Amino acid sequence: MGLPRIPEDVALVLRWIWLHRNYLIIFITPLLILPLPLVLPTPEARCGFAIILMALYWCTECMPLAITALLPVILFPMMGIMESAKVCVQYLKDTNMLFIGGLLVAIAVEHWNLHKRIALSVLLIVGVRPALLMLGFMIVTAFLSMWISNTATTAMMLPIAQAVLEQLSATEADSDEKELREGQDNQAFELTEVNIKHPLDNVSGDKPNNNPDLEARLNTLSELKRKEREEKYLRLFKGMSLSVCYSASIGGTATLTGTTPNLILKGQMDEIFPENHDVINFASWFGFAFPNMVLMLALSWIWLQFMYLGFNFKKSFGCGSKNEGDKDAYRVMKNEYKKLGSMSFAEGAVLVIFVILVILWFTREPGFMPGWATVLFNKNGQYVTDGTVAIFMSTLFFVIPSRIDFLYSIKSHDEQDEEAEQEEGEKQEKKKKLKGTPTLLNWKVVHDRMPWNIVLLLGGGFALASGSEESGLSVWLGQSLAPLQSIPPFAISLILCLLVGTFTECSSNTATTTLFLPILASMSTTIGLHPLYVMLPCTISASLAFMLPVATPPNAIAFSYGNLKVLDMAKAGFILNIIGILCINLGINTWGAAMFNLGTFPAWANGTNSTSTP
Repeated sequence: MGLPRIPEDVALVLRWIWLHRNYLIIFITPLLILPLPLVLPTPEARCGFAIILMALYWCTECMPLAITALLPVILFPMMGIMESAKVCVQYLKDTNMLFIGGLLVAIAVEHWNLHKRIALSVLLIVGVRPALLMLGFMIVTAFLSMWISNTATTAMMLPIAQAVLEQLSATEADSDEKELREGQDNQAFELTEVNIKHPLDNVSGDKPNNNPDLEARLNTLSELKRKEREEKYLRLFKGMSLSVCYSASIGGTATLTGTTPNLILKGQMDEIFPENHDVINFASWFGFAFPNMVLMLALSWIWLQFMYLGFNFKKSFGCGSKNEGDKDAYRVMKNEYKKLGSMSFAEGAVLVIFVILVILWFTREPGFMPGWATVLFNKNGQYVTDGTVAIFMSTLFFVIPSRIDFLYSIKSHDEQDEEAEQEEGEKQEKKKKLKGTPTLLNWKVVHDRMPWNIVLLLGGGFALASGSEESGLSVWLGQSLAPLQSIPPFAISLILCLLVGTFTECSSNTATTTLFLPILASMSTTIGLHPLYVMLPCTISASLAFMLPVATPPNAIAFSYGNLKVLDMAKAGFILNIIGILCINLGINTWGAAMFNLGTFPAWANGTNSTSTP
């Protein structure tokens, strides 16, 4: 008995509802939760109404995320939670400046194709053996994602991976064809087990095309090898696609500017705990997150190697000489690198600025010794921050020229003008050459590539945190979560990471972090737990969205190539989620505890001058 058929009228109504679902969510959701501030006319309830509304809008994406982030500008003043001037200030804070400066560097790197040069250089060193090739792609993708957007990194790396694997497949197909058609007289061909005597005129090795039975066997073998080869390379491309998109997400966790949730944690810490003595900066974040990223990347490679390549070390790693397929695939990458030409002055300038910026970030406040900012500027307060350094260095992109030949352009023009004084056409052409040399970046490039919506998203998160503090909602939430004090801290961290990791699969990692961090901060201060003990692992867990194509843009890009199924991503991603959460909790309970002194409740967390052990 089949399923009952839906009447046509009902089907039309359901279709109309689905097509207009965003409008229905926008208008119906506020009405459904309106009883909350009406029944409980307190600042906490009014702030709770705004947060629940924004959470539902963010999860359903019925409006653009950035527009939802602007709702505090409307709701907080109208509900008497915060003054408009105080709300609006939250949308352009020091963390936003750090984000903008970091993105300007990333845009410059992408604009001059420096990231592609770095990627191909490393891949040429690694080689094209399957396991090493996968590892090479993962290392390069993770490194680039530390500095430029995960989406841009994935979009660049996947076509390179596809081209290399296609070349390997094509070369193997030619080799199989050659073996079948020309190797009939050697022992390998005897596997066909055809007991036919070759005519005397065929001992020279000519193809026995006059034997229909043998030709049929050849065709059958050729078809079997083709199917086996296609299956092998489909599996390999699945593994390579997943390795690229996963390592982009993993790599973004290693630096403070690598992905938005990291900056949200920095901003929320400065907003909720203003006396935290800059506990989260570029150097301290890198010190904790980079070893964690390396561990996650290594375990992810082992898992994907097991799933898609197996553990045949001879075939996967290949310690012997290179075969023709390897050489051809290597040649593909070599040709791609040659297309880039020699390194230009602009690429070199961008690389130098990038390296200097990273050095300044690391040495500004390294933690184990006074940094240059402390010695020169920050004796009486936090005057110079990571944001200051990021904006200063990124400003150089608009000052330094992209070529140095402009220094000689006037001289060469004069000489040429003297030689061809008589011809008016040549004079006009020379005048065209007298154009100003463009700088490394211009505003049009920045305007086209800068994700301004993220700036508003960051601001919306800071506004929510500030509103929770002003209304007293954070205190109420903390008191409600007080019973958690009886649970061991490591269990609290593990459970919260699993919760955040599950939530981020179906919601933006930015929205997830923005919603959870203020609650976690309130909970930690109430139960006497170091705020970073739960806030830091949960922030990194928000980037571990590995199971669904819609979870992150890198996943969606990998899925769009058409070789992956949702089940492929879910099977690989589920284990990687578990691996990631276990790695993070291992880190926070070992080197993280030593770095941030997590065993002691800090004075800055409750505004007192004493510390107590939880």
